[in-house]
Amino acid sequence: MIVYSVLLGLVLVVGAPWWLLRMATSGRYRAGLRGRMGVVPAGLREFVAGREVVWVHAVSVGEVMAAEGLVRGLETALPGWAVVVSTTTETGQELACKRLGARRVFYLPLDFAFAVRRYLRVLRPGMVVLMESELWPRLMTECRRDGIALAVVNARVSDRSYPRYMRLKALWRPLLAGVGRFFAQSEETAERLRRMGVEAGRVVVTGNLKYDVRTAGENAMASRVRRAVGADRLLVAGSTLPGEEAILLEAWSEVAMQVPGARLLVAPRHPNRFDEVVRLLEVKSRVVRCSVLPEDGAGAEPGAILVLDTIGDLAAVYGLGTGAFVGGSLVPMGGHNPLEAAQFGVPVVMGPWYDNFREIVEAMRAAEAVRIVRREALSDTLVGMMQSGEEMLAMGERGRAVFEAEAGATSRTVTGLVALLGGLR
Repeated sequence: MIVYSVLLGLVLVVGAPWWLLRMATSGRYRAGLRGRMGVVPAGLREFVAGREVVWVHAVSVGEVMAAEGLVRGLETALPGWAVVVSTTTETGQELACKRLGARRVFYLPLDFAFAVRRYLRVLRPGMVVLMESELWPRLMTECRRDGIALAVVNARVSDRSYPRYMRLKALWRPLLAGVGRFFAQSEETAERLRRMGVEAGRVVVTGNLKYDVRTAGENAMASRVRRAVGADRLLVAGSTLPGEEAILLEAWSEVAMQVPGARLLVAPRHPNRFDEVVRLLEVKSRVVRCSVLPEDGAGAEPGAILVLDTIGDLAAVYGLGTGAFVGGSLVPMGGHNPLEAAQFGVPVVMGPWYDNFREIVEAMRAAEAVRIVRREALSDTLVGMMQSGEEMLAMGERGRAVFEAEAGATSRTVTGLVALLGGLR
């Protein structure tokens, strides 16, 4: 741990000029700086006062959405306990505050002993729950030292990270030994964890929490978009990353010619890119920001591209789509969650890079519930989707069936966490 702490400190010192420049010019990384340095927010202190605590860590938006059901389930199963949630990103923080209430939400402290210990002293958690692959060595070490139960839920070992874990198996094995239970997304991940040195009895396959992320229905923003689009057919391009908007714009010109009345909505993955994407799209088309749409949807002239420049509304807006493109997949960034659209029976198209959600995408591919395309075939595929034939409608329904069939991971995980906590008390 000494070597790890020294290396982490060097990274921060060497990178300090870059971080300071980013803070000064863009405002990024300023949010939650005091909390990241170990200053526990007053609201959080009040929230946990006099109560036993479970600390859940969710990195960003996708993990927060998956964690919401877990938090609610733990509150029901552990009446009187305080379930608190940390995030790493600003967007994750905003969504967690919106969905779960600001007093229980905070930024994950930097993985230094002084910062982590301050939070552990205030929270005194009975259990710390890490989501997916968020394995922070100092936090894990301090939990083990203080006798705090530690669990990893929705555990995932990606194709990209698995070889690195195996090369450093001797270093990771002592840390992994401190985890009381891994609740794995799949048998493949469970087997990888066992090969990494985790005892078989500490790995349980409970399924993927993201199959349980359900959108209640149309929210206020989705209502505005629906009124703005009217009877036109809508392609929702969600969670797009740099490089993808230009590819989509190129493909969309063909769609616009062949499918009269077709509309495009682009939802950039990161808020700091909203302005950049608007400028890029304005070169070729009229653009309307969804945030300025009035409640009646007026102001979005026919043919204008919509840009969803808000946080937490994408899933509801997917439900309006004739079809959906799920971003991060036309560029080698691992893709995003296709279930957000599939839950509504909306047919889904993705590019060839989807390793972050490979098990979900492969399940959908096996059911012929998603179309995987390369850049050169994108325009033809989108034309077929927007013409909305029976084939695409059927594909959307198969996607909905995959989503429904895999549900239940949240309740299984809550049951396992409560049993683990009870066994250690």
